[in-house]
Amino acid sequence: MTFNLLEQIAVGFIGAALLLGLIRLIIGPDAPDRVISADTMSVTITAGLTVFAAYFNSPLFLDVALVYGAISFIGIIAISRVIEGGRS
Repeated sequence: MTFNLLEQIAVGFIGAALLLGLIRLIIGPDAPDRVISADTMSVTITAGLTVFAAYFNSPLFLDVALVYGAISFIGIIAISRVIEGGRS
């Protein structure tokens, strides 16, 4: 189970994306920017889980990524509705 070059590059990009998302989450001037940053970070975490699934050759990580993606989608929609002010 060694990382090949493509997996190492993917982990590097995922780590950089998480770092940039975290910076935007902290510095974001208003709530919608922070929500978009949180959504971007959740997608990046899902991508990281799929890379781990390939590395460990385990479909369990894919199941976790699928559930995590669905839960984060529902959470982002709920937060967006609260910021928007409810249903229109």
